[in-house]
Amino acid sequence: MTARKAESWDAFWAEVQGAGTEVIRGVEVPIPTDVPLAMEMRLKDLESDSSEEAIREMVALLFGDTVLDQWIDAGMGLMEFKTVIAWGMAHATGTKVSFREAYDTVVAAEADEGKAPNRAARRAASKPRSASTGGRSKPTSSASTSSARTRSRA
Repeated sequence: MTARKAESWDAFWAEVQGAGTEVIRGVEVPIPTDVPLAMEMRLKDLESDSSEEAIREMVALLFGDTVLDQWIDAGMGLMEFKTVIAWGMAHATGTKVSFREAYDTVVAAEADEGKAPNRAARRAASKPRSASTGGRSKPTSSASTSSARTRSRA
């Protein structure tokens, strides 16, 4: 076994992660290769908070501090932004996706948001509840409602 020359943590981690860059709306950004620990700790708060401050924080953690303003200045639209965030989060969590795959995911998520409940959900919601417990009434047992089974004469 050959001893390797000692290397710094940063050099080692850059090699492991295979970090690269991508140009998005004319802005060169690092391809996220890991969810920053600060973001992981704040992810639930950031997902439910749609304030400008929360959005800026999320973009800064993924791509850098000045990127959002550069994208806004370049005319990035909302669907583009959602696609880039989906792409960045996928890469950050270790799933390498194309921009097309990220876009398709965003389109599918948007379509699901506007859908009415499916037929089974509508039926379940309209079933009466038991008066005493508020739960559904229990079905009658098959023993009291079925006919006697006939045996073959063989």
